[in-house]
Amino acid sequence: MTRSPSCWRTAARKLSLLAVTTVVGNQTLEKVTRNALAVARVAGITDVPFAAGSARPLMRQSENAPSIHGESGLDGPVLPEPTLILDKRHAVDLIIDIIMTNEPGTVTLVPTGGLTNIALAARKEPRIVERVKEVVLMGGGYHVGNWSAVAEFNIIIDPEAAHIVFNEKWPVVMVGLDLTHQALATPAVREQIAAINTGPARFVGELLDFFGETYRDVQGFDSPPVHDPCAVAYVIDPSIVSTVKVPVDIELNGTLTLGMTVADFRAPAPADCTTSVAVTLDHARFWNLIADALIRIGDVES
Repeated sequence: MTRSPSCWRTAARKLSLLAVTTVVGNQTLEKVTRNALAVARVAGITDVPFAAGSARPLMRQSENAPSIHGESGLDGPVLPEPTLILDKRHAVDLIIDIIMTNEPGTVTLVPTGGLTNIALAARKEPRIVERVKEVVLMGGGYHVGNWSAVAEFNIIIDPEAAHIVFNEKWPVVMVGLDLTHQALATPAVREQIAAINTGPARFVGELLDFFGETYRDVQGFDSPPVHDPCAVAYVIDPSIVSTVKVPVDIELNGTLTLGMTVADFRAPAPADCTTSVAVTLDHARFWNLIADALIRIGDVES
């Protein structure tokens, strides 16, 4: 799925989608932005701004992942032509505007790609850090990586941005590979989604077909894990995901460990620790949440 940072507001387990922003990652900025707009049409999202963000990392050349997500960045289903028009603001400015115009402590950032936009927003307008409720990000892993032995893709493509985000004083929940590799789209899950038999459900099924093949061929998974929905699921219902508060920092200099999310489990976290890692997933409740969302979307007129 498209790794595009998003802004959400939470209240009593009800979410209002405030904006969707895109960043270079699985594919070029142009491609992932088109994917985000195409998914908006599939899901019937018409009333929130979409904005394009950073086209390259802070300090490095861009690195994409066509071996996993295809040349479009969202291979599998036929993508409809977008109907939404992009917001004229840069994603960084849209993020800042949303945080600064909503009540403090009501906006949660949910980045599901590289952290370039989020880091730039924090640097451009430092006041957002104290206003954000929390940053729930898909990325990293405290045990294993997927783009190197120890580094996960979303972190290693812009480790300097990740270092900024993890070291700001806002609460950060890292929903990394240790958690997302539990979110397997098993045959039973695929049947559950297929039985919904709506356009959006078929779209998800086709994504899983393609993703399943590449994950089996490239990484050896019998059933593909899904990553980004785990971060969103945590925001909707934190009881689906268990977390542990531990200090986390980003390796910037290691020849073999660049982009590693170094989590320190050696002792209880200090009182001023602002980082947590996701540890265990309630698999059945997670997929029931996904299925319920697809049922609620229904068949969207294109």
